[in-house]
Amino acid sequence: MTVPPYRGGATPFPVLAVGVARARRRGRGAQSNASGRYEAEARVAFDDGWQSLEELPPFKTTVSLDTSRKVIARNDSPDIGFDRSINPYRGCEHGCVYCFARPTHAYLGLSPGLDFESKLLAKPDAPELLEKELAAPNYEPRMIAIGTNTDPYQPIERDMKIMRGILGVLERAGHPVGIVTKSALVVRDIDILSRMAKRNLAKVALSVTTLDPKLARTMEPRASTPPKRLEAIRKLTEAGIPTTVMVAPVIPALNDSEIERILDAAAHAGAKEASYVMLRLPLEVRDLFREWLMANYPDRYRHVFTLIRDMRGGRDYDSQWGTRMKGTGPMAWMIGRRFEIACEKLGLNKRRSKLTTDHFARPRRNGQQLSLF
Repeated sequence: MTVPPYRGGATPFPVLAVGVARARRRGRGAQSNASGRYEAEARVAFDDGWQSLEELPPFKTTVSLDTSRKVIARNDSPDIGFDRSINPYRGCEHGCVYCFARPTHAYLGLSPGLDFESKLLAKPDAPELLEKELAAPNYEPRMIAIGTNTDPYQPIERDMKIMRGILGVLERAGHPVGIVTKSALVVRDIDILSRMAKRNLAKVALSVTTLDPKLARTMEPRASTPPKRLEAIRKLTEAGIPTTVMVAPVIPALNDSEIERILDAAAHAGAKEASYVMLRLPLEVRDLFREWLMANYPDRYRHVFTLIRDMRGGRDYDSQWGTRMKGTGPMAWMIGRRFEIACEKLGLNKRRSKLTTDHFARPRRNGQQLSLF
């Protein structure tokens, strides 16, 4: 069925927009698959009385090629510690319902809902493109962040190995990299990362949202389990790789009570640094998170959103630089102080690992003549 598109706010077709049967989205995070905000039409599943919905297949993961000509993305945001990043994949099969990257799928004509976690795009030529960009005469090295949008170690990386290829290029070029992931698959690349870490070229941050297996399964259905992530922290630190635990996102009245326990578990696993990020609900993420909360924790719905608005100036989300990551108000202040006190007790953040560009050696371009000196 085709219905008129909507622009912002709550959909005028709430019954239609949410109707994806549980059997069809088993193992997925989002409850719905509403059309992207740039589409001229919105298509939804609608039972016309002939039981045709029963014939619809489950959502299966499909992978298409991303034909971008460049792989390094730039940003000038003043409240993050990097100005360039790489995303080997668009979309993420982990299916984290709170993922702030979901709205980017709307740029592709796809839904930020179930499409985001089932219709993926991969960049298999990313290592070659990266090497070409690093070889440019005007390229100035600074840390490249990977995993800041979608996870580079999501399940399809096990077979595609794009991330491993990227690390190989960065290692040969002596280029620093910072990785963010919630996947234990990162330990596969310990051989490369440990060699880079010895030269202050690599660090890894593991996101641990909760230690509750039921909550993790519901909220992050295809991500590594909490014990697997803690084990990854242990293996990385034992290999000499600087490892940070990220309590992210902190969701008031849902997982904020676990801050101290997560930090304690990560510190005992070997993490030396820690950070946290408050829940962010930009664009379509707000409605997707609301649907998920009503489906799984209806008794907490009003309380969670009341606290979110208290930390966002009365709104569901405030994108202002400097406050979007931590929020404002008494609740945000209390969470910040709890985090700081716990880190102090556990000896976290006593020293900050710093990466260097001193080892950078520009890759030679094809056909480039060798220097005589």
